[in-house]
Amino acid sequence: MAMVIRVRFKRASKLYDFDPAGLDLHNGMHVVTETARGVELGECMSGIIEVPDEHINAPLKPILRIATEQDMLIQKRNEEYEKEAFDIALERIAEHKLEMKLVDVEYAFDHSKIIFYFTANGRVDFRMLVKNLASIFKTRIELRQIGVRDEAKMLGGIGPCGRPICCRTFLGDFTPVSIKMAKEQSLSLNPTKISGLCDRLMCCLKYEQDQYEATRKRMPRVGREIITPDGVGTINAINVLEETVRVRIAVGDAFELREYPIDDCQRPETPAAPQGERGEKPERREKAERSDRPERGERPERREKADRGEHPERREKGDRPERGERPPKGKRAEHGENPERAEKGERPERFPRRGEKPGKTPNARPAAQEAPAEGKQMQQESAPVVEADVLQIVEESVVEDLL
Repeated sequence: MAMVIRVRFKRASKLYDFDPAGLDLHNGMHVVTETARGVELGECMSGIIEVPDEHINAPLKPILRIATEQDMLIQKRNEEYEKEAFDIALERIAEHKLEMKLVDVEYAFDHSKIIFYFTANGRVDFRMLVKNLASIFKTRIELRQIGVRDEAKMLGGIGPCGRPICCRTFLGDFTPVSIKMAKEQSLSLNPTKISGLCDRLMCCLKYEQDQYEATRKRMPRVGREIITPDGVGTINAINVLEETVRVRIAVGDAFELREYPIDDCQRPETPAAPQGERGEKPERREKAERSDRPERGERPERREKADRGEHPERREKGDRPERGERPPKGKRAEHGENPERAEKGERPERFPRRGEKPGKTPNARPAAQEAPAEGKQMQQESAPVVEADVLQIVEESVVEDLL
């Protein structure tokens, strides 16, 4: 456990923990502290309290001193300087024609720097603006771009409820708000009715969200049947805040809408399933009841094959007959392979190709080229005889010419 005191530096800003450093401090006192941005003047928002070590961001920075009258005068003077710096910055932004909106100006307590807060739709090149402002104020210049929610928090205003906006009065941190919250609270989804001054969803939608979620878990949904003191009816609408339901009940031949507190109504009991069948799907129960089917396992064909054993031809690779030597191309007819085609010199039939007619072969060869190898050998053997006959005829003709 550590002794801390919580300090706030701006109105409705985040609270920071500091080490009291043995000072007698209480709520509402102004103190001078050392922060990451330098020396600043803040206001104590609590007394000295004990906080577990797990919730502390160590190391804690100490409180320097309790603020004096001189410190308070410096703070007021800084506020006057901030107004002057705001007007000068507006003029310089207009000169440089920058698309940015100046929101606020903050002077450091020790005049070490000046911070300018602005909003813009995108990134802005303000380098020349910083140089111009630094030449005027002769100190360090910082420009920080903020969001529309931070802008509303700095400027303040009156909300749709007629009261000052929450972020300006007491809301320290922004909480995420979604359109789902407006739907669950049965609010109008018109953006103008559920948006704040910053054109974002109102932060007050988050305040009652936990209550709505807890109550909706206890209440049935619209369209379900419910048992009321007047009988069984169908839920037409629910009121989460009053915890009542509007039920459509049959009265004679007509129907009426009646409103009942949720505590006076009961949900119809659903028949409980047997112990053995609870949690099982109907399809699985049907499968379990079917006893005609065989147990899950191998298919009957595979079991039969397993009973018969392996294929007799594949039992031993050595049982296969050895392949004989392949006969030469020209002597296949001698081994009995298509003797008729070998004698005629015909090629084996083939299936017609794509786009061909069954009776035509585009690449048909002449009969002399389709002859088997034996025919070629016979032609080669008879070739010398033909040449001899031709020579003999030539010699006889020469002799006749001489005579």
